[in-house]
Amino acid sequence: MEIRHLRLVRAIVEEGSIARAIDKLHLTPSALSHQLKEAEMQLGAPIFYRINKKMVLTPVGEKVLDAAHDILSRWNRTHAEIKELIGGETGVLRLSTECYTSYHWLPGLMKTFARDFPHVQLRIDFEATSNPLPRLRSGNVDVVITNDPVPDPNIEYIELFSDELRALVPAGHCWENRPFVTAEDFASETLIIYSLPLSSVILNQRLLAPAGVEPGGVSVVPLTEASLELVKAGMGVKVMASWAAKPYLSAGKLRSVRVGPEGLFIQYYAARLKHQDYPLYFDCFLNSLRQEMLV
Repeated sequence: MEIRHLRLVRAIVEEGSIARAIDKLHLTPSALSHQLKEAEMQLGAPIFYRINKKMVLTPVGEKVLDAAHDILSRWNRTHAEIKELIGGETGVLRLSTECYTSYHWLPGLMKTFARDFPHVQLRIDFEATSNPLPRLRSGNVDVVITNDPVPDPNIEYIELFSDELRALVPAGHCWENRPFVTAEDFASETLIIYSLPLSSVILNQRLLAPAGVEPGGVSVVPLTEASLELVKAGMGVKVMASWAAKPYLSAGKLRSVRVGPEGLFIQYYAARLKHQDYPLYFDCFLNSLRQEMLV
């Protein structure tokens, strides 16, 4: 059983009804019912008798409730001690990524991180964005977010999350309602990229070049907002990560299309120096980043 199951059993008993337990736990009726069935399946026995619409603990349920009081009490004390430990952490975390687009998640992440680590400064090295790994090797930044884990005996790469690259086109484009596009489809389109050479672009490396296809044209636009304005104007197509594209799709002027029948996915990593001790807040920052990207 999990902590959430113990909280559920305790809430039902303390509140005296399913309805009040739902309000206390901020669950939907179906979610509460699912969690309770899940707990009973794991135990292999019912926790409650359902008698005249009342929830009455079974002998197994009595044991579970005793455990809930004990375990949740200890967990609450431990959680308070952890928060006190985290709150006392001080330091500076210097960050860079390989693409300016990556920084759109920064405000939300900084807010979450500052709440948990009020005495840790999060500094962004924007100058290192075009080539961050040398800055990592020299010790000028602490962590680099990258999708290109270049082998280096002094750098370790920690998996963060994977994401799908999608083709962005203007509303009304001929690709708009297609389930996916192929390498050959790009032969008649201008591909908007951040920088040359084309050989460094993931779409070219993994889809176009293996198929022997070149885009109909290439337009280099280093700024995301400017490149997407060109897409909206029908002056090209752009391929970018789903999480990076998400804020720009809500206005309804752009459409997102899968690249290839199976999709084109990339893995993101946090690069840091090997053989170095890192403070508690470092791993907490990476966990916060993972959660921010999954929202």
